[in-house]
Amino acid sequence: MLNPMTSVSDRLLSRAPDAFPHGFRWGCATSAYQIEGAWDEDGKGESNWDRFCQISGVIKDASSGRVACDHYHRLGEDLDLMKELGLNAYRFSVSWPRVMPDGKGRANEAGLAFYDRLIDGLLERGIEPWLTLFHWDLPQALEAAGGFRERDLAMRFGDYAALLARRYSDRVDRWMTINEGPCISENGYRWGVFAPGAKEPEKIVRNVRHHVLLCHGRGVEALRAEAKRPILAGFVHNPWNGLPLTLDPQDIAMTRAMFQERNGWWLDPLLRGKYPEKEWESLGSDVPDVHPGDLATIAQPLDFLGVNAYFGEYVGQGHEKPFKRDTAAVTDFDWKVEPEILYWTLKFLHEDYGVEDLAVTENGCAWEDGGLEDAHRTAYLRDHLKGVALAASEGVPVTGYFAWSLMDNFEWASGYSLRFGIVHVDYSTQIRTLKESAKWYSGVCRENRLFEDRFGIRLP
Repeated sequence: MLNPMTSVSDRLLSRAPDAFPHGFRWGCATSAYQIEGAWDEDGKGESNWDRFCQISGVIKDASSGRVACDHYHRLGEDLDLMKELGLNAYRFSVSWPRVMPDGKGRANEAGLAFYDRLIDGLLERGIEPWLTLFHWDLPQALEAAGGFRERDLAMRFGDYAALLARRYSDRVDRWMTINEGPCISENGYRWGVFAPGAKEPEKIVRNVRHHVLLCHGRGVEALRAEAKRPILAGFVHNPWNGLPLTLDPQDIAMTRAMFQERNGWWLDPLLRGKYPEKEWESLGSDVPDVHPGDLATIAQPLDFLGVNAYFGEYVGQGHEKPFKRDTAAVTDFDWKVEPEILYWTLKFLHEDYGVEDLAVTENGCAWEDGGLEDAHRTAYLRDHLKGVALAASEGVPVTGYFAWSLMDNFEWASGYSLRFGIVHVDYSTQIRTLKESAKWYSGVCRENRLFEDRFGIRLP
């Protein structure tokens, strides 16, 4: 039996091949509020994050995304940067209040034109656009009306999705409705650490979760109804990532069962058309208000599933609950590094949930060990990609990988105190500089294979 506390290089990932499937998408990911800036320019409406950042004490460095990376004004420079890196795909989000200032009704032509320029600029450089409809910046007008507490938001989301489908579906194939539902419901409405900063009782939080899923369903309906040509519609989830303590079949079976138990409230409605019965019964009167037809709307067939993964926990015999290794490397976000998570998560989603098109839509780390010579970030990316390569070699249908993030940016409640980018941003000058991780990743993107980095760092 393998020692679970050894380096990942001595375990599963040592078997990973260097090559990736033909046609693999190599990209980076960003989100609108974190990079665009121009928070009130050209007709853009206020977002819930614009409002939230005005509250004293909620952002670590008292900052906001008002300027961020000034991507709105530096679009051409950033597009050229993506081409320089050799990316063949780019995942971005549209700012709902930029294109529909009040969240409903009139559209803002200047905002829509910005994303025209972005999409056209990507295509001109041979980069495939992957569009996320919602990455947490809700129009403040809709938040003031109740936000995700209210069922009506799903209808507004459908209208928003229809607007974008009519505008961009002639050029965009891959569409993602919602980014990380659990972060919306738990961080925003249960713990209050993200916008809108609410701390609601269980019943309302469960309704929020349901309405997030219902927004997804309405969004998919609208995309498919309004698209000018066939498109691929997906959802982006940040699952609980478990990995077996050892490679003993019993530990693997325990991890598989725990994966379904921990992720069932989100994945079961999406992929099985129902909420998990055991958890539903445990809620009593706190179950969400599900109307007839809701689950059918939520469970429309997905063309692909995006996976955001950063850290995980071990499951195994002799342990009552999942746990984290004491000896694991730790990032600046205090996340323990377990590169095997991508292998197991992709494997479980394919084998247990039947997903036939998976993409790693976010994976990365806040780790400024050496500034521009970010050896540990390079090692992090390398070892996680070994998990992707191994899964793909075993028949798991993985179509792409998007490093988080293209560049340093506004990291939500942490402000600018954490840097996730493979490109360094000097916020005083907005100068972009490639880190060593970017140079290494660029080679991977161009050659469609892994190779060792010059540092040779081994993560514990």
